[in-house]
Amino acid sequence: MKAKRKSPKATRPNMPGYGLPKTNKGLLSWKWAEDRLRKSRQYWIATTRPEGRPHVMVVWALWLNGALYFSTGSKSRKARNLAKNPHCTMCTEKADEAVILEGSVETEKNVELIRRFLREYEKKYKWDISAMAGDLLKLKEPVFRLRPRVGFGLAEKTFATSATRWIF
Repeated sequence: MKAKRKSPKATRPNMPGYGLPKTNKGLLSWKWAEDRLRKSRQYWIATTRPEGRPHVMVVWALWLNGALYFSTGSKSRKARNLAKNPHCTMCTEKADEAVILEGSVETEKNVELIRRFLREYEKKYKWDISAMAGDLLKLKEPVFRLRPRVGFGLAEKTFATSATRWIF
């Protein structure tokens, strides 16, 4: 039997000057966030270059098992940044219903999970990943996993009452 994952704790974000309510009434549900994490096609990833400058790029990713999974070539700027500093921020594509996750990435080593990633990635993006699959399965190229530590949900139409922070 598969253990049910505990939902993160929903709170108000600290946003002085925005007039957010002091109560938790109207917070967005974690289901709202997970729906957007699953449906987003593009995701923004922000990493830090070795000298401290930010780097932002678009990636394709999958929300699986409470984490965002993505792959990028080991020689790409974002992969080299993550090798030096695994902390990053990833966001869904739609800013009017944004989900923002902060945490650290790890390289996935579970080959069965990578097989699942490959199947679901091809299905979601309708893109043949077979040319890369061998190196991913042999762990020669990385599949990254971002497990969030904190997340934010911002819905433009209800922002003043629904801005939410999730603590994992």
